[in-house]
Amino acid sequence: MKLNVFRASFGFWALLVVLLSACSTGPITQPPATKEVLAEYHIGVGDSLRINVWRNAEISSDVPVRPDGMISLPLVGDIEAAGRTTEELGAALTTALTDYVRNPQVTVIVTNPASSDYQRRVRITGAVQNPQSLPYRDGMTVLDLVLMAGGPNEFASPNKAKLYRRVEGEVKVYPIHLEDLIEKGKVQTNYSLQPSDIVTVPERAF
Repeated sequence: MKLNVFRASFGFWALLVVLLSACSTGPITQPPATKEVLAEYHIGVGDSLRINVWRNAEISSDVPVRPDGMISLPLVGDIEAAGRTTEELGAALTTALTDYVRNPQVTVIVTNPASSDYQRRVRITGAVQNPQSLPYRDGMTVLDLVLMAGGPNEFASPNKAKLYRRVEGEVKVYPIHLEDLIEKGKVQTNYSLQPSDIVTVPERAF
C-alpha cells in the first residue's frame, strides 16, 4: 500500500516538473519579416521629384517636397506629397489635372530620396551605453544593434528588452532576452531587423 502511494506521489511530481519545464522553455514567436517596408517607398520631406505629364511638357517639372510635406505644380497649385507612394501621388495629380488637361497621364519619379535615410533606420534606446539611430543594413540582428550601442549599462534589465515593429499598420511588441543572448548564447530572440525597428532596454527596478 505504501509503495503504491509513493509511486502515485512520485508520478505526480514528475509530471509537474515536466509541465513547468515545458512552460519555461516554450517556443518564442518570431516577428514576421515586413517585406512591404522594403518594397514600397513613401515620399518624405526633402525628397526631389520629377513629375511627368504626358504630352504636357509645360506642366511637367522637377519639384522638391517642402518642409510642410507639400509640392507645387502649375495648374494644380499645392498638393500633399509626403507620406504617399509615387503611385498614390500620381493618382492624386491625375485627378487634380482632370479639369485642365484631357485624359491626363501622370508619372512620379523620386530623383533624390533624401528622406530615405530616416525611413530605413533602426534605433536602440533605454539603458544602453550609447543609444543609437543607425542606417539599416541587410542582415542586421538585435545583437548587432546592441553591440553598436556599447551593450547594456549597469542599470539595465536586459531580459526585459523589447523589439517594436510596425506590422500591417500596427505596432507589435516582441520580447528580447538580452542577458540570455549575450551571456548564455541563447539566440532565440536574436531577431533579424527590418527598417524602422526600435529596440528598447528598460532599467531594472531598485
